[in-house]
Amino acid sequence: MIDNPRSPRVRGVAKLAKRDARSQTGFFLLEGPQAVTEALTYRSELLVELFATPTALDKYPEIARIADEIGLEVEFVTEDVLDSMADTVTPQGIIAVCKQFPTSLKDILAGEPKLIAILEEVRDPGNAGTIIRAADAAGADAIILTGRSVDLYNPKVVRSTTGSIFHIPVAIAADLETVIEKVKGYGLQILAADIKGADLLEARTSGVLDKPTAWLFGNEARGLSDEHFALADSAITVPIYGQAESMNLSTAASVCLYESAFAHKLA
Repeated sequence: MIDNPRSPRVRGVAKLAKRDARSQTGFFLLEGPQAVTEALTYRSELLVELFATPTALDKYPEIARIADEIGLEVEFVTEDVLDSMADTVTPQGIIAVCKQFPTSLKDILAGEPKLIAILEEVRDPGNAGTIIRAADAAGADAIILTGRSVDLYNPKVVRSTTGSIFHIPVAIAADLETVIEKVKGYGLQILAADIKGADLLEARTSGVLDKPTAWLFGNEARGLSDEHFALADSAITVPIYGQAESMNLSTAASVCLYESAFAHKLA
């Protein structure tokens, strides 16, 4: 059992909460039984190390079973050690170290996608992770994060996906203009989610959403720049019928993705 919170190994795991350490190692931190179970079930080849307190492993025997089946050793740690490794304030007793695994834009487009979400300068980890989760739930084919968005492997992003990061391809691209040019070249329309756009209900009734679509979502506070807004084929806004001042980005993105999913299912 690992019982020294200050050991080099423990510190090495804890450093993965920082982007520099993730970039240098190519690894990222995975916390909690749900996320670890999804990784073990869908992408077990990515797991490098698995740590758990004895109490947590007793509570989640399925993790021990799957780890044993794939030949991955579960290393026991004390509560203090797990607390030192974790990024969360109240960790759930299970932590893994995983290999990073971004998908290339080329591979995503080669799969002839019908529904994609493009995130341009989305900085909030919770929003980015929740959009990935929503895209997974809506049956989208992929997510593309531009270079000015939050790091895909930020611990808060990973936690917010609740395991969907292991279900749906995610590409990391540096330049939005290049991404849009290539996506359009594969026959997808670009719909910008923006308050200056047409009402989503109108888009639904007019058949706009029936086409293969890449939704473009901008920064939480500023939205899309005029330059980036102009790259879209059309702009759509999610109407607010009540008295709310605005809608959270991830909520609006979920609505947009599901509207496209509904349209594609009915087409």
